[in-house]
Amino acid sequence: MERSFGLFFYLKKNGTYRANEVDIYLRITVNGISAELSTKRKCEPTKWNVSHGRVDGKSEYAKSINSYLEVLQRKVHESRKYLLDNDIPITAVNIKQILRDKEINQEKRMLMEIFSHHNNQIAALVDKDYSPATLERYKTSFRHTQSFLEWKYKVSDIDIQKLDYEFISEYEFWLKSTRRCDHNTTMKYLGNFRKIVNRCVRHGWLIRDPFLGFNMTKKEVERTALTETELNAIMNQELTGERLSNVRDIFIFSCFSGLSYADVKKMKRSEIIIGIDGEKWLVSKRQKTNVSAKIPLLPIAINIIDKYANHRQCLLQDRVLPVLSNQKMNSYLKEIAEKSGVNKVLTYHIARHTFATTVTLSNGVPIETVSKMLGHRNIRTTQHYAKILDRKISDDMKRLREKFS
Repeated sequence: MERSFGLFFYLKKNGTYRANEVDIYLRITVNGISAELSTKRKCEPTKWNVSHGRVDGKSEYAKSINSYLEVLQRKVHESRKYLLDNDIPITAVNIKQILRDKEINQEKRMLMEIFSHHNNQIAALVDKDYSPATLERYKTSFRHTQSFLEWKYKVSDIDIQKLDYEFISEYEFWLKSTRRCDHNTTMKYLGNFRKIVNRCVRHGWLIRDPFLGFNMTKKEVERTALTETELNAIMNQELTGERLSNVRDIFIFSCFSGLSYADVKKMKRSEIIIGIDGEKWLVSKRQKTNVSAKIPLLPIAINIIDKYANHRQCLLQDRVLPVLSNQKMNSYLKEIAEKSGVNKVLTYHIARHTFATTVTLSNGVPIETVSKMLGHRNIRTTQHYAKILDRKISDDMKRLREKFS
């Protein structure tokens, strides 16, 4: 896509330079990349107006040269329009080719080849610039895109010049219908795909952004968190058997530390340090965003760490807690919720929400501090949790109004 365009005429000395006649050249610049060509005209340096790019004076000589340059300038704009009308990338080289009456050499670029090259670059930079989760996200998006091409066009790859608004709309429909993705998940996959499209646009391979005018807005999702009463009910519930007890402990640890399932699972003993206040802190990088998180540990979290200090699985794997698979954890959490009388579909991620709202924000911890501990890149992400507090305030005031009425 063309973002900047410019042209100007200037004098250029070459091998056949003479003091009284210098070649006039044209320079075309598109998106910071230039191409130049000779106008086949010459001018005396003393008569050349550098700022206007024209010959000074009203002599027949000046009029003749300037008239020719005006015609050439008009042809540049006509060439640019030709490229735009024919969906050919607007580049300085392509405009020059048209002016020289040469055929434009359009290299055919295939979508999945570009996507694959992008993913290979991400893979080479894992643990440097990208997290393993980022690579996995793009791999999944790659597979979905390829499946969509086979479903819609019966091909394994497609020329990027065929990408348009209809392609994006059909891809959205396929994700929602065939893949049965909800709206926000669909937008996430399209967001990954859009980064590949943006790469094509930035390189000048695509003239128009096929996402132009496409609505990528996500729907507001209500984040569930445990109330203080529900949290206490789970903590105080008598559980028989090591299986449920371990899962409950690990879940409670996240409720009081804010760590996600992936971050608890990979947590090493070396990440527990003594902070500037002399207390135990957890220092690690979030697997999802690769952003550093520094969390002063609360007594409940420390007690759980100490409880599993000599656990066989933790010693063998150099881990802090004996975390099971996410599927098993969520399955056992539903059983724990039922035993504790908590009427919510309990999943592990609710622990992170509970830390953000019930444990920290509700107890006066500033949102900026909570954002840092959660490892959020942007405080706006943390502000979603504050909206839950607004609902809590509304519910509390509703009960108060009922009391006084």
